Amino acid sequence: MSFGRRDGLILVVAVLAIIGAFLQGEGRWLHWFAKPATTLLIAGIAWQARPAASPFYRRAVLAGMGLSCLGDIALMLPVDAFVPGLVAFLLAHLCYIAAFRDGLHAGRGLLAAALLLGAFAIGNVLALWPHLPVPLRVPVLAYVGVLATMAVLALARHWQRPRLPLMQARSARWAAVGGVLFVASDSLLAWDRFGGGLPLAGLLVLATYYGAQYAIARSVAQA
Repeated sequence: MSFGRRDGLILVVAVLAIIGAFLQGEGRWLHWFAKPATTLLIAGIAWQARPAASPFYRRAVLAGMGLSCLGDIALMLPVDAFVPGLVAFLLAHLCYIAAFRDGLHAGRGLLAAALLLGAFAIGNVLALWPHLPVPLRVPVLAYVGVLATMAVLALARHWQRPRLPLMQARSARWAAVGGVLFVASDSLLAWDRFGGGLPLAGLLVLATYYGAQYAIARSVAQA
């Protein structure tokens, strides 16, 4: 499938997943089908990327996307499977951490990313803390730590010095976009679930989530 057609298909299925999130009753099947299907289609970008940033990087990203798909399924089940979904995405972020650490040179870029995202994560947790059910506080805290670490490494990969060659810099830029969008998506999801709800939450959460996964998949290709 050509690049343009594949991206078009991903966009169409993602839109169906978002529309399905607002449907009730029998119409809900559209969301159940399209949500994990979009993630798998995005994973196809990483699978087919030529040339890959590295074989290990590709494997780690694909593992993360497979776990993300399991998390997608857990979070949309008619029963409360929030904790299994949280665990699946935590493991996915560990895979992304392994990918983003590959070839990363620590320096001021890493420090700047840690300060920026660390401040955001701490502020977000402190604001949400009174709204979190007590049994979920430790799992959510662990997840936030792993998510923030993933995004820090993604940004640091883009900000590292000396500057990367052009093709590697493009890969790092996509990774940084994906990391930041993932933080945005999960923050929106947390505020919708625990903070009293957000208007158009399904649209905001899924749009940033699919944007994050797409950017990470695109980061697999150096060119």
